[in-house]
Amino acid sequence: MPQPYRGVFPVVPTIFHADGALDLEGQKRAIDFMIDAGSEGLCILANFSEQFVLTDEDRDRVMQVALQHVAGRVPVIVTTTHFATHICAERSRRAQDMGAAMVMIMPPYHGATIRVGEKGIHEFFRRVSDAISIPIMIQDAPVSGTTLSAPFLARMAREIANVSYFKIEVPQAAAKLRELIELGGDAIIGPWDGEEAITLMADLDAGATGSMTGGGFPDGIRQTTDAWFAGDRIGAMDAYARWLPLINYENRQCGLLAAKALMEEGGVIRCGAPRAPIAPLHPATRAGLIEVAKRLDPMVLRWGK
Repeated sequence: MPQPYRGVFPVVPTIFHADGALDLEGQKRAIDFMIDAGSEGLCILANFSEQFVLTDEDRDRVMQVALQHVAGRVPVIVTTTHFATHICAERSRRAQDMGAAMVMIMPPYHGATIRVGEKGIHEFFRRVSDAISIPIMIQDAPVSGTTLSAPFLARMAREIANVSYFKIEVPQAAAKLRELIELGGDAIIGPWDGEEAITLMADLDAGATGSMTGGGFPDGIRQTTDAWFAGDRIGAMDAYARWLPLINYENRQCGLLAAKALMEEGGVIRCGAPRAPIAPLHPATRAGLIEVAKRLDPMVLRWGK
């Protein structure tokens, strides 16, 4: 597959039956829809995939089904985050062996208070990098509670062979992307944004070359990024303005359940429920999401009907 990877790589939700069991046929349909809707790549087993409610056996089943079903149609990023260095390295090696194009990893953390300093984080990523030969994307997000400065990220990009992509989803993401690119130079192969594209336009202005969004409407996100990469900034701004209400509704109201609610509404999947203890969307919140989406006519509302 051509590198560097760039464009829209949404997170694939993990699909469950109403009783919480994995729905692997629904998983395949979600993947097919996301590819048909213009995803230039996919990410599985991320936080927006509810990775924290999956057993190790669940992870392996989802990864195997997803990678086999994608069958090389688009590159797939596998999230392999774990606090233990050797477990993260083993997860990453297994993902590579099964066909992952890249792994995405958060810095090691546990709960609200257990953190690792820069020396330990550097060693963690060095050892994971030594175990594989595919790129590593560092996920820089508030959920880890770990501050990763732009100078530190740039240093790891220069010093650790496979550390070359960065998903920046902290406050003032554009400023951090700009600083990271300036400090890291050619070592920063993939400066990406995340957080459901809520900062997409500013991040593209800052030099982002990829966006990891929710999985519900990659066709809408593509309208912004396609225009931007074609040199049509005005067209990108207009597209972003159209889709921003839906992006905002996902980011601020629905979170990780937005994509599944949209897929359920459009007949892509049968059940949009999360796995306990995550609460389902309130009916009024779900209705608001669908109302905003219908004004935009995204593929997700038509694909399965």
